[in-house]
Amino acid sequence: MTQVAESHAVPRRKMTYEEFLADDSIERAEWVDGEVVAMPGVDQAHAALTVFLIRLVGAFVEEFGLGRIFHDPFLIRLPNSGRAPDVSFVSTANLARLRRNDLEGPVDVAIEVISPGSRGTDRGDKYFEYEAAGIAEYWLFDPHRKVAEFYRLDRDGHFQMVEPMGGVFRSEALPGFWLKVAWLWELPKVRDAERELGIA
Repeated sequence: MTQVAESHAVPRRKMTYEEFLADDSIERAEWVDGEVVAMPGVDQAHAALTVFLIRLVGAFVEEFGLGRIFHDPFLIRLPNSGRAPDVSFVSTANLARLRRNDLEGPVDVAIEVISPGSRGTDRGDKYFEYEAAGIAEYWLFDPHRKVAEFYRLDRDGHFQMVEPMGGVFRSEALPGFWLKVAWLWELPKVRDAERELGIA
């Protein structure tokens, strides 16, 4: 496996969230419990899948006027952290919570693509933070192990795993959108996937 260079080290230091947002010297970092935490570098598989998702989900959202798509390093302000999902969807109903540098509160869908250096955070800390914040759906993709997990918030505020039917996941938080799991590992041309979704 190709080794991924770590991103430029950000000193793990204490500061308020407002100070973190205002510090232009900080690149590719998140804010967790009052500390700046550097985000690890990503490899080719992570980058390619992230770009595919941004383009495909973004085209669907734009076609039907459902809201807006964002990507790392855009931040979402959660109760005890400022996180930057790889891809996120904010519905039209929640666009009023957008600020210049972040979204105040949860997105509707958070998507994380796992890299070797982020596996523990994506499966652990972020899972529980996203659940506690009330993010409706959390999609978690591991291109190295070819594992796709889809979590949906239940009425009690807990994530429940949703099994794709016939290899296809259908979102509730992103109405009408569906995703073939096989696309994640053998990336098709975005235009071809758009045609299948009926938006090309």
